[in-house]
Amino acid sequence: MPHKMTLTGSATGPLREYDRYVAFDMREKGSPAAPKGLKKSTFISYTVFVAKKAFNKTGLTKKSIMHEKILIQGEPTLDIPIDECPGEIGIICFQITVLPNKNDKEANESKDKKEAQQEVSKAQQEVPATKQEEKQEPVAKEVNETPVQEKKAAPQKKQQPIQPKGTKDVVSFDDIIVPEAFLKTRPNPVKTEEVIEFVKRTGHLDKPLTIEKETKVLKDGYRRYIVAKTLKMDNVPVVYDHQK
Repeated sequence: MPHKMTLTGSATGPLREYDRYVAFDMREKGSPAAPKGLKKSTFISYTVFVAKKAFNKTGLTKKSIMHEKILIQGEPTLDIPIDECPGEIGIICFQITVLPNKNDKEANESKDKKEAQQEVSKAQQEVPATKQEEKQEPVAKEVNETPVQEKKAAPQKKQQPIQPKGTKDVVSFDDIIVPEAFLKTRPNPVKTEEVIEFVKRTGHLDKPLTIEKETKVLKDGYRRYIVAKTLKMDNVPVVYDHQK
């Protein structure tokens, strides 16, 4: 089975165009501390080869590729001529994804926070009106207390992270176990990019992942699992297999 590799970072050199593909260089740093008794690892340089069709779908340009953070998934190759592959290792790219930058993430968080504050303000305006109705109808006081309490609790509920429709629970991303059958597949990069853009706009996945309740084994939603991994999400929305 070919060895699969994943790289993250920006291009360290200019984009080179060929007949049917483009190439650029990347570099990754080794682990900060090596096992006791071994030498510390150093930088490794890579030359990434991407089909022009796949590269054009990302929207990257010769200038932006030097500044955008990207995710590369592919396989190593030793069959590229040295003049085309200046890096120590050549990578045949199967999937390339532009990762959201910090400013976009902060903008989405600011937008969600603003919407939550508006909901709080709206609920606070409704509470006094309800109290006034209670004074006019003292007999129904006990009946009216429950809606008032619910409205007071509503702002706290709105402050919780927004989850997609159908979500039954939220679990730690690290707890999910991916079957080997999923690991052998490659989700459509175009559809994967669409989900990433959705998360960048809304701050949450478009659909929950389906898992087994007891074992946390992934049953459906591998593309969204890849997106959550790419965007380094701590928690993910799920629905349990027996409920689907």
